[in-house]
Amino acid sequence: MSSSLDAGTLVSGKSYVDLTVEQLINFAIERKEGVIAANGALSVSTGERTGRSPKDKFIVQEAKTEKDIDWGPVNQPIAEEHFHALWQRAESYAKEVDLFISNLQVGADPDYYLPVKVITQYAWHNLFARQLFIRPENFHGKANKAEWTILSLPGLKTDPRCDGVHSDATLMLHLSERKVLLCGHRYAGEIKKAMFSVLNYLLPASDVLPMHCSANVGKQGDVALFFGLSGTGKTTLSADPERYLIGDDEHGWSENSVFNFEGGCYAKCIDLSKEREPVIWNAIRHGAVMENVVLDPHTLEPDYKDASLTQNTRVAYPLDFISLRVPENRVEQLPSAVIFLTCDLYGVLPPVARLSHEQAAYYFLSGYTALVGSTEVGQTEAIKTTFSTCFGAPFFPRPAKVYAELLIKRLKNSDANVYLVNTGWTGGAYGQGRRFPIPVTRAIIQAILSDEMKTAEYTTLPGFNFAIPKNLKDIDACLLDPRQTWDDIAAYDYKTKELIAKFIDNFKKFEVSKEIRDAGPVL
Repeated sequence: MSSSLDAGTLVSGKSYVDLTVEQLINFAIERKEGVIAANGALSVSTGERTGRSPKDKFIVQEAKTEKDIDWGPVNQPIAEEHFHALWQRAESYAKEVDLFISNLQVGADPDYYLPVKVITQYAWHNLFARQLFIRPENFHGKANKAEWTILSLPGLKTDPRCDGVHSDATLMLHLSERKVLLCGHRYAGEIKKAMFSVLNYLLPASDVLPMHCSANVGKQGDVALFFGLSGTGKTTLSADPERYLIGDDEHGWSENSVFNFEGGCYAKCIDLSKEREPVIWNAIRHGAVMENVVLDPHTLEPDYKDASLTQNTRVAYPLDFISLRVPENRVEQLPSAVIFLTCDLYGVLPPVARLSHEQAAYYFLSGYTALVGSTEVGQTEAIKTTFSTCFGAPFFPRPAKVYAELLIKRLKNSDANVYLVNTGWTGGAYGQGRRFPIPVTRAIIQAILSDEMKTAEYTTLPGFNFAIPKNLKDIDACLLDPRQTWDDIAAYDYKTKELIAKFIDNFKKFEVSKEIRDAGPVL
C-alpha cells in the first residue's frame, strides 16, 4: 500500500499497487463488491448497465488524430476542453476514494505491445483487468514504450449539461495523450474494449490488421481465425479441446505472425453447459470473475440458464486456466483458415460457404450477423439483425476501407482459405425455423480444419453466388443447401430477396473497387 501515486497529476489518499489476484479478491469481498460462488469464482453485479453503452463512448477530437477517424454515430467526437475538464474532475474525485492500480500490457508482440496503467475505484475491476490483460512479469515490461493510462471511476457520474455527454456515464479516448477515462460504468467489458479500440486505431499505421476474432492452432501448426460478434460462436468454437487456443476475442495479423491482444478470455455464460462447452466450464473457478450470473441464494450455485438480470452474463478468466493454449499468446505461422461467423436470422444462408478474396472483402465490410444476448445497453430484443462492419463496428476508429484493404493484403500474402459459417437459423426465419445445433457447426469447423472443404465438390447458391459444398462427412447433405431445409420454397425465395436487398442497401456507403462490389449478392 502507498500513500500517493504518480499517474500524471493523479494522487490518491490510499492506493494499492500491483496486488496479487488473491489480494484483489480479498479486497472485493471485504468491500462487498461481490461474493464467492460455489464454483469458486468471484460473482459481481454491474447494476443498471449490463452491456456496453455505445452511445456513451467518445473520441477526443484534436489536431493530431482527427483526420484519421471515421467520425459519426460510432466514433462520436468530444471536444478536448470537455475531456480535460472531466479528467480534472476525475482527479479530484479520485483523491476521495481508494484506488487499485495495476501495471499491465496489451498486445502479445514484442514490436506492437502497449504498457497500460490501469487505475480503478473497484478492486474487482482491477482483478478483471489483471486477468484479461497481459501481466508484465509474463512478458516485455515498459522498456522504451510510451505508457497508456486507464482511469475507471464508476462512482463518478457525468452530467450532460456540463460534460458534453449523453447520460450519467461516459467512456472517452484521448488518442494523442494516451488516456482512457471511464465514469459511471460498472460493466467491466468497457475497460477491455477501450484498449481494443486503441489498438484498432494504432496498428494499421504499422501495417498490422487488428481483428475482432478468436484464434487457435492445431497440433500440426495450422492457424484458424474466427471472426464474429459476441454470441455468434467465437469463444465457443475456438475453445476446441483438440486445438491450442491463442485467444478468444482480439488479435493482430502482421506480415509474419498472429498475436493476441489479451492474456485472458471473456466468455458468455448464458445457457453454458459442461457437455457442450467443457473448456469454458472448467475455466470458471477461483480467480475467475462472473458478471451478472444469477446465484442460488442458499447454495450460491450459478444458474446459467437464468437471464433475469441480462442475457449478457459473462465470465473473465486468464488463459492459463485453459490447458491447451499457446503460452506465448503468439504464433509465427500465418492462418490457413479464416472463418466469418454469421448468425442469420432470415434462415437463408447455408451452414458454410467458400469465399473468394473479393467476396471475403465484401462480407467482411458488410459484417452481417445478429446482435445476440443484450450485449449493448438499450437493446430490448434478445436478438436482432445487424450489419457490423469488420464484424466489430463499435471498435474500429478508422474508415472501414483501411481494414478491408489490409485484410485482402494479408489474404494474398498467405494461403488462407476464407469461409462464411452460419451459426444462425435454417428451415425458416428466426421464430419459425431452427438454429443450427452446436454439434453441426463443430462438424463444419472440423471439415474446414481437416482440409475436407478443400477437396469437396461445390455448387453455386443462386442470389448469393458463393460456393457451397454438396457433401461433407457426418453432416446431412440436405442441411448444406438452405433451399432444401424450407418446406415452402416460395417463402425461402421471398426471404432471400429481402436479405439481399438489405445487403445491397447497406453496402452503398462503401467506396470500394468494382471487383469487390460485384462480389456481393444480386437480386
